[in-house]
Amino acid sequence: MGKQAPKGQKAKKISHKYTINCAQPIEDNVLVLADFEAYVTSHLKVEGKVGNLGSHVKVAKDKDSLVVEASIALSKRYLKYLTKKYLKQQDLREYLRVVATSKNQYELRFFQVNNDEADQE
Repeated sequence: MGKQAPKGQKAKKISHKYTINCAQPIEDNVLVLADFEAYVTSHLKVEGKVGNLGSHVKVAKDKDSLVVEASIALSKRYLKYLTKKYLKQQDLREYLRVVATSKNQYELRFFQVNNDEADQE
């Protein structure tokens, strides 16, 4: 049989909550959060199948960020992969990057452009 928790203890439930902060691109009207949410929902694989979210994974919008809650094992790195894939599809990959700001959070930031002309003044 499978592993069971000792008597009197409950088995641990895996719970992950990841956030992708999209404040900067939304303010500049570069990214549409509803489209990003639809993309992640339709492309996220659960148990090797696309569109198999069921009750295990929930994707939701929260003001200017995307929240992904999973009751099964879900890699934060996989969310970064999907985000980069979406940015590439929208031709935004050259302007935006995905940066980890904390253990369970990513943020979309613009690349810093250094102008040599501004430095000379």
